[in-house]
Amino acid sequence: MADSQGQRPPPVLRVVDSITQLGPLDAGCLAVSGSHGGISSAQYALAARPVLSVFNDAGVGLDQAGLAALPFLQSHGLAACTVAHTSARIGEAASTLADGVVSHVNALAATLGIHAGQRCCDLIVALQQDRQLP
Repeated sequence: MADSQGQRPPPVLRVVDSITQLGPLDAGCLAVSGSHGGISSAQYALAARPVLSVFNDAGVGLDQAGLAALPFLQSHGLAACTVAHTSARIGEAASTLADGVVSHVNALAATLGIHAGQRCCDLIVALQQDRQLP
């Protein structure tokens, strides 16, 4: 809902150690998680439909398994990115938010201005100030 000046309120920030803690009532939020960016995490994010899902790249892994959420969510119209496992503790969303440095983004996240090397806390502040987000 827009305010009297036609601006939307900032999206709700959800900081969850596991993406499984999100549900349909979280649709439209900014989701910062401690979860790996694998396909199982992507399926939980899809069910919740956040504006952005942030995961840990978990070292990327064999066949880029730690990044599988990014193209999967892209194919469903959802922005997603990972932070480097060397910058934030896996399983600790507070570390993702405070210490995480973006390592990979899908195309929809890039359209939001998110890029590799950006601090997670900085991108969240920028997105909360952007009143044009859905």
